[in-house]
Amino acid sequence: MRKNIIIILAIIFALILGRMIISNVNKSNSAKQRKAMGTPSVTVDVVKTDNVRREFTASARVMAKYRVDVLARISGYLTKSYFKEGDYVKAGQVLFEIEPQEYSYAAGRAKGNLDNAKAQQEYYDKQLSRYKELVENDFVAKSDYDNVLAQRNAYNAQVQSMENAYRDAQRNLGYTKVKSPVDGRVGIIDVTVGNYVTISSRPLTTINSSNPMYVTFPIESKDYAELVRIDGGANVEREVEYIFSSGQKYKYKGVQDFYDNKVDESTGAITLRATFPNPDDALLQGDFGRIIIYSNKKDELPIVPQSATMENQEGLYVLIMNEENLPQLSHIKTMGQVGTNWVVYEGVKKGDRIITTGMQKVIPGSPVKVVEKVSQNANNSNKNINIFVKIYRKIKKIISGGK
Repeated sequence: MRKNIIIILAIIFALILGRMIISNVNKSNSAKQRKAMGTPSVTVDVVKTDNVRREFTASARVMAKYRVDVLARISGYLTKSYFKEGDYVKAGQVLFEIEPQEYSYAAGRAKGNLDNAKAQQEYYDKQLSRYKELVENDFVAKSDYDNVLAQRNAYNAQVQSMENAYRDAQRNLGYTKVKSPVDGRVGIIDVTVGNYVTISSRPLTTINSSNPMYVTFPIESKDYAELVRIDGGANVEREVEYIFSSGQKYKYKGVQDFYDNKVDESTGAITLRATFPNPDDALLQGDFGRIIIYSNKKDELPIVPQSATMENQEGLYVLIMNEENLPQLSHIKTMGQVGTNWVVYEGVKKGDRIITTGMQKVIPGSPVKVVEKVSQNANNSNKNINIFVKIYRKIKKIISGGK
């Protein structure tokens, strides 16, 4: 009987002690919650860095490597066209015909004049040989010999002049066939068959080469200086990617192989050029888009967790703890990501302390409570409380008559 009384008293004491412990824990938690409502609790991490390839974005324009205006080099009526608009043509391929009869007749006349001069030249060559022998034997006067010599020299000069005239007539006759100077794609026909054209007429059509294609783009001088710093020089080729105005990325990569020798005074930018393969004709002369240029070497840049960033009208930002341990808002500029981290090139630096959780309740410039991440000791404490609660419930059940 006495033993049962002692057990009952022990159980009552344990219940009272358990209630006191649980009550104190609840009061402590309530106090912490009330305090937390006044001062936000946050966790803070130090900004680290990673070695990444830098990338810069700029507006871009597609340009043909060769853009050639097809012009008439003689005057005459346009009589034929040998292609359709948009056709691909080869260098030397005939595109138009300018009425050839007049130039064919001129070439014939020049050939006749040349043949006549050559015949006269041949005649006086023979006469000169005869007179040379006669004058040596005093059968003719020296003045007669000199006269024949002068005639022969005159016809020599005339033959040379006639040969030039004939070649010029042949050249003009050849210009009646207007040929493509380069490989490429023909544009709209600006002058149709039947029109009279001259050397001062507007272009008959335009040919743009299609493979490869150039893409020119301006980047700010400070960004170009960064590229030069990272790669250790300006005379290097860099990988580039082209983004269409629709947002689609071009499937072939290009190479930046040219930079201008001056900075534009009005924009503060320097023009670069990249060469892209274009076997499918996806790039068209004059198209606009964006370019991404990558550094050859890697650069050390800060990285921040994406979960530690927020966004407002001005863009992404983080909350940095200043020297007074107060949060400050700092907008950042990113250039891609590594895993779940943003790669940042402006706004934070290595060693900055940024708020990683609890940002939603933080007011820049107002105090915050920096707390550690949930530790193993806290987890163990919670487990002990749970075990005690289970014991308490078991004892209560036994007292009430349960097993």
